[in-house]
Amino acid sequence: MSACRSYWPLEFEAGVILQSIEEHDRLEAALAQCASEAIHIPGGIQPHGFLLVLQEPQLTVIQASENVGQWLGVEANTLLGRPLTELIGHCGFAESLAQLADDDHNPFHLSDIKFSLPESSDRPSFALLAHRYDGQLIVEFETAGSSSKAYDTLYPLMRTFVVQLQEAQELDLICQLAVREVKRITGFGRVKAYRFDAQGNGLVLAEEADEGYPRYLGLCFPASDIPPQARQLYCNNLIRVIQDANYRASPLVPVLNPTSGKPLDLSFASLRSVSPIHLQYMRNMGTLASMSISIVVQGKLWGMISCHNAEPKAVSYQTRTACELLGRILSLQIEAKEAAVLAQRKLELRRQIVELLSAMADRDSVIEGFKTLPSVVLGFAGANGAAIVSGERHEVIGETPPAELLTRLTQWLSLQHERVVFSSDCVSRDIPAVPELAEHCAGLLAISISRLHPHYLLWFRREQVKTVDWAGHSDKRIDSHGALSPRNSFESWRETVRGYAPPWQEVELDGALELRTSVLGIVLRKAEEMAQLAGELRESNKELESFSYSVSHDLRAPLRHIAGYTELLGELEGSKLSDRGLRFLDNIGDAARFAGTLVDNLLSFSQMGRAALRLSDVNLHALVESIRQEMAPDCENREIEWRVSPMPVVVADAAFIHMALRNLISNAIKYSRKREHAIIEIGAEERPEEIIVFIRDNGVGFNMQYANKLFGVFQRLHRMEEFEGTGIGLASVRRIIERHDGQVWANGEINQGATFFFSLPRLSYATSL
Repeated sequence: MSACRSYWPLEFEAGVILQSIEEHDRLEAALAQCASEAIHIPGGIQPHGFLLVLQEPQLTVIQASENVGQWLGVEANTLLGRPLTELIGHCGFAESLAQLADDDHNPFHLSDIKFSLPESSDRPSFALLAHRYDGQLIVEFETAGSSSKAYDTLYPLMRTFVVQLQEAQELDLICQLAVREVKRITGFGRVKAYRFDAQGNGLVLAEEADEGYPRYLGLCFPASDIPPQARQLYCNNLIRVIQDANYRASPLVPVLNPTSGKPLDLSFASLRSVSPIHLQYMRNMGTLASMSISIVVQGKLWGMISCHNAEPKAVSYQTRTACELLGRILSLQIEAKEAAVLAQRKLELRRQIVELLSAMADRDSVIEGFKTLPSVVLGFAGANGAAIVSGERHEVIGETPPAELLTRLTQWLSLQHERVVFSSDCVSRDIPAVPELAEHCAGLLAISISRLHPHYLLWFRREQVKTVDWAGHSDKRIDSHGALSPRNSFESWRETVRGYAPPWQEVELDGALELRTSVLGIVLRKAEEMAQLAGELRESNKELESFSYSVSHDLRAPLRHIAGYTELLGELEGSKLSDRGLRFLDNIGDAARFAGTLVDNLLSFSQMGRAALRLSDVNLHALVESIRQEMAPDCENREIEWRVSPMPVVVADAAFIHMALRNLISNAIKYSRKREHAIIEIGAEERPEEIIVFIRDNGVGFNMQYANKLFGVFQRLHRMEEFEGTGIGLASVRRIIERHDGQVWANGEINQGATFFFSLPRLSYATSL
């Protein structure tokens, strides 16, 4: 591993002491230079082998490593332009090239050969490994070993390993088996396996080491040890060997590839030279030889097996091939284990989604379904708390922030356009607009359940304090030339990380998105059902209005006749009736007059839904004053303090607004008559989009528990014996205001009074026309 760019804040890098802004800038520049180092085109190779670049189809040598002189006894320049067959004879090399797959760039052993040059007649046999990459045919040569000996030694070990691997269930045990096997095959002094987390830090899961080697089991190597470009090479090339950290690289001759005119890309070459920074890192660690085996799962670098040796160590291509095979088998096994766990989690999420959707679909609303299955709601996301927010309504389960923070949170979420699923494992970092949120939770998962309104399903996770044991401080320094120096410290140290929750898994985010899609379907279905019901209700209301209009109109005359004839009977025949008969006659008259008033009100109520609005400018203040004069007879012998504030002019139907105000003022007078000193306050508040009118009294008030009944037809909160009325007045007020696209509501307290409000949208007379 190489010491490079850090993903950790500078306060964690104990070895870096920033004396000044200039020093900080120099360090940042060195880090940036390290992160951009072109390690795939080092311009040279490690000297334990040599390399030729051939031009096809003639297989002419166009580049060679300078150290061929040490291996073959000839200068590299003398090989340029010569066909390979002239150097190694006709050994079937050209035919063997057909074995190279176009999509596999890893070096492939084609044969063991001897060079036919006079200068190299006493040289040993070489293993010839070839690969194609970036349009170049690259051939590498290493000292050949005994294939039969390698087979006899390695196959039994690999066979045992595969059987044990199939039986292992736990991830740590799988890694431990792999580490043990790699150590047997290679003989390195220390072998460890570690897994990368989401930030790129590597946690050591398994380790085998000889006496005298430092142990790192359970420790974490910082992500800064491996720069991004090195991670990409590890992902592409599964095996990398450094036989001696003190080697001197052998440059290529010529420096630039004659075909491309650029440095040769050695990404997949076994002999590729590595960064000097990494070699210094190895020496600082007390390691002179290393080998890494990449563990790639679903195309991503999952982890690595890292081998270290205190002394230089040769690793034959047979051993590397066995280790590469082991790494591939290990990757497949880990992928299979994780796929099984993932499949189980997906099945569980799907079951929970079905339960939630079933509950939501069977209830009148999504919110009601949410409340019925608290354990499923929390288990779905592995959360400690959950909430569903619909406008100003909040329904919560478990540990959640207070309502005020939920409102601010959903307002912030509504501004995150095109993010239908939002997740964070650190709300203090990701949601700075609501800093108080971190006091109540550390993790958040949110899904929008409306395309138009700020309605959300929210899950919360509490903070999980984590202790991380690091394998040394990441003490990056710069040398006198301004270049980056790798860290020297590998002593373990402990860090406590706060403010984080367990991260949300990808499968949970996918499940949340699936749940959202289904919930939107339920909401849409319920909206369609509501629209259908609303249409049916409109038709029913029209029929009822027609019926009530007809009945009310037809009953008016008979009821007036009853009341009239009752009066005439009392006047003409009253002297002949007993006191009891006169009392009955008075009751009949009172009942007929009440029924007549009720019919008149019903007729008026039905006309409100049928008659067209006649909009004009209405002076509310003048209208209130005229109503007060109309009702002056009802206020005789009463002490009423009127507090009427100046009121604006609105665009409305004057007759209907007169009726609404008269009903509300009449109620204020009626329900405050038991007060010796009644106070009736009337005013209006002007807002940018609407005008709110209020009528307040200090009368008997009402219980807010029944506030939703106030504006219904025939709904009464007080006994008729105490306060007369037909129960239609407030229903008429609501119908009038809603016809004007406004709203009505009320606040009250028993024996303390009531306040009735209605809003009217701001319109100009011209607009209304």
